Amino acid sequence: MIHRMKLSRTLRKLGREIEDHIDEATASSHEGSGILRTLGWVSAGVTAVAIGVVVGREIRQRYKFNRRTPYDFYAHSGDAAQDVEFGVGI
Repeated sequence: MIHRMKLSRTLRKLGREIEDHIDEATASSHEGSGILRTLGWVSAGVTAVAIGVVVGREIRQRYKFNRRTPYDFYAHSGDAAQDVEFGVGI
């Protein structure tokens, strides 16, 4: 009978230790998941900003290209040639 009482106390103590260990493990996993969740949201935000910058730049370039004036076509027509002329036969 005494042996059973010692065994039941030991089992109860072991059960409490296991429960405490499980509680600690779940608490630390919640901290880790919170950090990962935050990191995921930050990554998604940075990605959205990068896509917005690229798309906005492309739209702006197309808008400016479609709104050219005749002065834009001939803006550098009187400048001295900076390029090497081809076909001079060296």
